[in-house]
Amino acid sequence: QVQLVESGGGLVQAGGSLRLSCAASGGTFDSARGWFRQAPEKEREFVAAIGGFSWSGRRTNYADSVQGRFTISRDYAKNTVSLQMNSLNSEDTAVYYCAARNTGTPSRDRFEYDYWGQGTQVTVSS
Repeated sequence: QVQLVESGGGLVQAGGSLRLSCAASGGTFDSARGWFRQAPEKEREFVAAIGGFSWSGRRTNYADSVQGRFTISRDYAKNTVSLQMNSLNSEDTAVYYCAARNTGTPSRDRFEYDYWGQGTQVTVSS
């Protein structure tokens, strides 16, 4: 069983930055991690993902809407994953969720993730 706890959300002005963190208890460093977000009355959507330790190149991938502004990173030794968010705008306002898979391959599909955190609110004021 894997437990995920997000932190770092809050209120920020447009153009500003925030850094989200996700601490995992249980699981292995060889499992993929992802960040998703859900705005009011919208479906949960993919933001970014990173592969497990052994996954080829430990590659990352991003939603088009955040490419170039957000960076996902991972400390495999500490079993944490972070999301650095820059140049935030009002469309980034949402609850952000950390997720983990039982395999090392990252995915953009939320249904392929096995574990979820409780979420952290990010609000961007214009």
